[in-house]
Amino acid sequence: MITPVTDAKSHARALTRIQTLWEAAPGSPEERELDALATLVDAYERRAFPILPPEPVAAIVARLEQLGWTRRDLEPLVGTRARVSEVLSGRRALTLAMIRRIHAAMGIPADILIADAPKRARRSLRPSVARPRRTASQRRSA
Repeated sequence: MITPVTDAKSHARALTRIQTLWEAAPGSPEERELDALATLVDAYERRAFPILPPEPVAAIVARLEQLGWTRRDLEPLVGTRARVSEVLSGRRALTLAMIRRIHAAMGIPADILIADAPKRARRSLRPSVARPRRTASQRRSA
């Protein structure tokens, strides 16, 4: 009997049943049960374990590796070597012009490049302690 897959327990039961039905003959009732269970498991897994798109920088780095490119190959798309470094480290956001050039040259979907990266954690929650400024005469005597 086919039951809905709604939690981890029913998911495990359905996977066990799928394993036993895996070699079902085409057109048999077992094959139809296998197909129905696979559909239910797929729907549950899409809800329970969504695959999120990569962050823009992660997508660029992965595509660099796939294409066999180096950071230098990004310079015509992003700008100077310093700008490439800033973008890949997350210190500088991609501009619309950069997104268009990267999308066209590297084939990364624009919606991934446009996505907001999560806010970076602050270095410290403590307020910085300001040193008192020394006067010119104090600097000379030191």
